[in-house]
Amino acid sequence: MELVVILLIGLLFGGGLWLILQRRLLKVVFGTTLISHGTLLLTMTMGRLKAGRAPILREGYAGPYVDPIPQALNLTAIVIGFATTALILTLTYRIFAEHETDDLDQLRGVDDEAR
Repeated sequence: MELVVILLIGLLFGGGLWLILQRRLLKVVFGTTLISHGTLLLTMTMGRLKAGRAPILREGYAGPYVDPIPQALNLTAIVIGFATTALILTLTYRIFAEHETDDLDQLRGVDDEAR
């Protein structure tokens, strides 16, 4: 199970990196989002994907408990990632509305001949 998740993490990181290297602003935003999701999966995998009881201590039970720290960190990261993505998408929309392009070279003012 962990091997499948590790392969999915690699796919998310690779796809996100490929999108970041494109010359379109919206693809860069989606690439950073994919890398963020890959990081969340990596954090959950580091907390071990194992079955166990909820981390509520009760008398007489000494079995395995699920570690709550990765879950709490991921929940916080999801909320922060959603807010950051909303802000970046709003800024991307404003840039596109003002400049009528999302090409990064045109936004920087680089000509095709200068490359």
